[in-house]
Amino acid sequence: MLTSTRDARRPHVPVLVTRRRWRIQPYLFLLPSLVFLGTFTYYPVLASLEMSLYQLNPSTHQQYFVGFSNYVALAADPVFGRVLSNSAFFLLGTVPVTVALALVLALLLARTHALSGAFRTAFFYPTLLPLVGAAAIWLFVYTPGYGLIDVYLRWLVPGGINYLGDPRYALLAVIALTIWKNAGYYMLFYLAGMQGVAVELYEAARLEGASAWQQFRSITFPLLAPTTLFVLLIASINAFQSVDQIWVMTGGGPDNATNLLLFYVYQAAFMFFDLGKAATLTVFLLAVLMVIAALSFGLLERRIHYEV
Repeated sequence: MLTSTRDARRPHVPVLVTRRRWRIQPYLFLLPSLVFLGTFTYYPVLASLEMSLYQLNPSTHQQYFVGFSNYVALAADPVFGRVLSNSAFFLLGTVPVTVALALVLALLLARTHALSGAFRTAFFYPTLLPLVGAAAIWLFVYTPGYGLIDVYLRWLVPGGINYLGDPRYALLAVIALTIWKNAGYYMLFYLAGMQGVAVELYEAARLEGASAWQQFRSITFPLLAPTTLFVLLIASINAFQSVDQIWVMTGGGPDNATNLLLFYVYQAAFMFFDLGKAATLTVFLLAVLMVIAALSFGLLERRIHYEV
């Protein structure tokens, strides 16, 4: 009788309501992240898509619907073609070299010895510098006449070279800064990836008589493929987001020789006040980044071995 009385007093909750409550609960946990993404990612993307279909009159601040005219005008823009070629050259000049250098540094510093901590700190130190500060330092390095490069290469090039003022060398100078700045950062990922490789694999390889190169080719490099995929993706995205060093060192010059895609967006929006063109360039940049991510995960991930 006591049990039945307690059961009668207990409120009856349908099973369907309980299941719905448990289905809603995961979304409540995701709600803060969804709000953050919606506010700072999805809404700006949709706003850029909408703004790319309009033309803004700076004097009257009125918008006029122009459809896809901004995209057609962008395809016929000669500066946009130069910017695309510069961005492609910057991508190919920074990403492979930076990733390869990071891997070499990680291999050299993977073994623990007395100076390994000091060397790791020295190679990682450029990452701690703000990019604007690093660009200012290299601006002094490239200064004609009394910059560090001209001081040490004066015996080789008596007249000196204006590296940032010559269209032949300006983009290469910016590429050198970018490699120096990012190599130590990517080195950390490779060092972390090497710690996940089982030591028994190297011991078995040495018992079989494998050389250091054979161990790297058959063990280290294949098992670091997930790290390499991640580093390549991050480095490619960072290459298209480069704007600070361009703004400090060259301003996109000389003659648009160092003008990159994101800096061109800045010019269109805040120097020429052409918000429609800036939004169109932003949409194009987002499309490029999505293609890079799709190719990275679609083509490279198939050849990646994840150690179990």
